[in-house]
Amino acid sequence: MKEILLLKDGEIVLKGQNRRQFEDILKRNLRHALEDLGRFEITSAQSTIYIRPLSDDVDFDEACDRVSRVFGIVSFSRAAMCEEKTMESVLATAPVYLEKILRGAKTFKVEAKRSDKKFPLRSPDICRETGGLLLSKFPHLRVDVHNPDVTVYVEIRDFGAYIHADPIRGAGGIPVGTGGRAAILISGGIDSPVAAYMMAKRGIKLTAIHFASPPYTSRRAEEKVVRLLEKVSRYAGPIRMYTVPFTKLQEKLRDDCPEELFTIIMRRLMMQISERIAKQRECAALITGESLGQVASQTIGALGCTDEATSMVVFRPLIGMDKQEIINIAYKIDTYETSIEPYEDCCTVFTPRHPRTKPILKFVKRAQEQAGFEPLVEEALQNLKITEINA
Repeated sequence: MKEILLLKDGEIVLKGQNRRQFEDILKRNLRHALEDLGRFEITSAQSTIYIRPLSDDVDFDEACDRVSRVFGIVSFSRAAMCEEKTMESVLATAPVYLEKILRGAKTFKVEAKRSDKKFPLRSPDICRETGGLLLSKFPHLRVDVHNPDVTVYVEIRDFGAYIHADPIRGAGGIPVGTGGRAAILISGGIDSPVAAYMMAKRGIKLTAIHFASPPYTSRRAEEKVVRLLEKVSRYAGPIRMYTVPFTKLQEKLRDDCPEELFTIIMRRLMMQISERIAKQRECAALITGESLGQVASQTIGALGCTDEATSMVVFRPLIGMDKQEIINIAYKIDTYETSIEPYEDCCTVFTPRHPRTKPILKFVKRAQEQAGFEPLVEEALQNLKITEINA
């Protein structure tokens, strides 16, 4: 009995003439996700992507886990491929393949999809024969067509007959690489890894930019960010991280700028440096984990002062979320426990006691210009550290 995966496209089906391009990128992402597990045949037909192992030693559980994190798939099913496309083969396969799940259920129903209209039995006949056989093999079961514990699916397609139980929910979204490139300003906190995940879900290929301020921030703080990005890359694919040496800039900020403007000017410097790196990487936008009103630098006035520092589009996917909503996603993508490890990032260095929540742009720009950060910005850009991250 051969086991395969049947994947259902999500939004891709709405892409019209571009659908083929989206599917090709999705299949490329699937190959990348599975490449070290063995050889697979990945094909598409009838709004379904078929993943068939080409060897018997493939870790199929791991393959399912990885497929569940590939954006562009709304659901997938782990299915048995019948030896022949006949009703006899369907009846021989169904009770064997579904035995474990059916023994743990009390109710079931059968649904049949017959896309190959040459198959001699119609869908109601397939359901009746399959259901009758399963009732005889598992007498503890009863049929419930409205709210069954298990739905058994029999799919008769052009390429074969398949048996599976309820589909597994996929990651949704659209394939990474179909939405362009953008740079995420990544810290070791809860928010920015979630923002990275959410933009990858919209097809964005990510570059990461991290600001480090040794000795005020430790080596462990940077390692923590790498571990966070490794978790994000399980969904987003390979990520290149640029670490910016930020110590001298923050020390000058402390020495030469008004304390209440520390955070705003620091964010402006981060945006300006990130824009330079992003353009080098052919990114079209910046991404931050900011949420409106969460801290003093994330008021409307403060965000306006920050945005003025860059000519690039700035995506803020968390802008309307409260903290608990963000935490829920962090749990989902397994970044929360890493994010709360007690290694400080540079955003907490020299935090002002009374930050300005309604900064006036002309005063912010004047303070930044008078301090003269440009030579230190150039020095930081000349001393970037690059880390390649791939889960």
